[in-house]
Amino acid sequence: MDSGYFESIESKIPRGEFRTRFAPSPTGFMHLGGLRTALYAYLLAKKEGGKLILRIEDTDRERRVEGAAELIYETLAACGIAYEEGPNVGGPVGPYVQSERREIYGAYARRLVENGHAYYCFCDKEVLDEQRLIHEASRVPHRYDRRCAALSEAEIAEKIAAKTPFVIRQKVEQNGKTVFNDAVYGRIEVENSTLEDQVILKSDGMPTYNFANVVDDRLMGVTHIIRGNEFLSSTPKHVLLYEGFGWDTPKYIHVPQIMRNATKKLSKRDGDAYFGDFIAKGYLKEAILNYIALLGWSPGGEEEKFSLAELTDAFNIEGISKSPAIFDYQKLNWLNGAYLRAMSDEEYHAAASPHIKQTVRGDCDTRYVASLLQGRVELLSEIPAQVDFIDAVLPHELDLYENKKMKTDAAGAKKVLPEVLAVLGEISAWDKDTIHGEISGLVARLGLKNGQVLWPMRVALSGKTFTPGGSIEICLILGKNETLARLAAAIERLGAPSAQ
Repeated sequence: MDSGYFESIESKIPRGEFRTRFAPSPTGFMHLGGLRTALYAYLLAKKEGGKLILRIEDTDRERRVEGAAELIYETLAACGIAYEEGPNVGGPVGPYVQSERREIYGAYARRLVENGHAYYCFCDKEVLDEQRLIHEASRVPHRYDRRCAALSEAEIAEKIAAKTPFVIRQKVEQNGKTVFNDAVYGRIEVENSTLEDQVILKSDGMPTYNFANVVDDRLMGVTHIIRGNEFLSSTPKHVLLYEGFGWDTPKYIHVPQIMRNATKKLSKRDGDAYFGDFIAKGYLKEAILNYIALLGWSPGGEEEKFSLAELTDAFNIEGISKSPAIFDYQKLNWLNGAYLRAMSDEEYHAAASPHIKQTVRGDCDTRYVASLLQGRVELLSEIPAQVDFIDAVLPHELDLYENKKMKTDAAGAKKVLPEVLAVLGEISAWDKDTIHGEISGLVARLGLKNGQVLWPMRVALSGKTFTPGGSIEICLILGKNETLARLAAAIERLGAPSAQ
């Protein structure tokens, strides 16, 4: 390529802007670690009045999953992580999908060859396998032996003319050190002698990750790179590529990994790796986003519940930790419950209603049931198990009537429930105040404590010991006819004569 080609591309590079990027691979569902990286990049860009770029890194064609890119767009949109430039919104430095930038990578790889920082490598698989076996036998780390770096121009031209397959390798200076500064881990020095001449352009003309992301970050004007600390070991090679092109390096911010525990990462098998896993479990996207922001970053102070706008105001690089972040389900559950309780009645009903209807097939006042559930569940997925008695009373053993705290048992229920049935059968206005007044009067007349009447009622009507609301609320959920029918059935099972 002549100089005009590079000048035309590089003339589009934004100057004087604060620019971050999120560059996922379209290999499946959105991993929580990736979502956190996107969030941090977004927060930093907004905090600094800059822009967030979305780039799809799909050079590994074998791992690409159909529809995964669209899922990335949908997940970011659902979480409120807006980007100014990207594949589905456009921008001045596109294309923003790496597979559409193949010509650019080829041109820049050859440019690196021309300036002496890369070379053509014609070694086939057989040669490379032989080198690997020799290194394994000698018990030394495997590294390419650089034999093609010594080829003359004539030898290279001859092989290219003969259409011998080749890759392009980065030529790493073997003397000295590569040094870079990371905003989290500080100054890092690596001996060049430990770095291999990595492949930057594969034989099919597609770039490797390490090369493509450097070229793209430069040409897209990225000034600050936030990514997981698993990329720390690759960064010296990236720095050398920047130096080989004569480009300024961006600011690096490597963040700690999210771990399931001290030794194990989040995994698909355990169902705790992907954003969609948690949505399916009944977590709110706002709670997930809030929680992952706190995995590896501390805002300082005691507050832990933040909206996206509040996170933007509070976010700073100084709060990012070097240590792995341990995923704590108990804390996430608490946070999710806090978000559920903070919802308006309308918001909560909209969120809870599908989970109620998942179990309740008959007529049900979902608004009333939702109002009883709001303060009782931390996850929306807990709702079906709370309301599964509404369609039909659950089978239960008679010892369920026994409650030492309430001083109740099956024998007591056998005496109390006929009285309850008789009282409720006479009620004409089926509302909370009326039912409460009649049951309170019954408690006083029988000389019992509230629990000695209400506990048997709860068990008889639901077959459960824990329900949304108490016995009176269950009566309202079921309606008069169903309430009386269930009481009568329970009395028959207990072997008590009906007082109705």
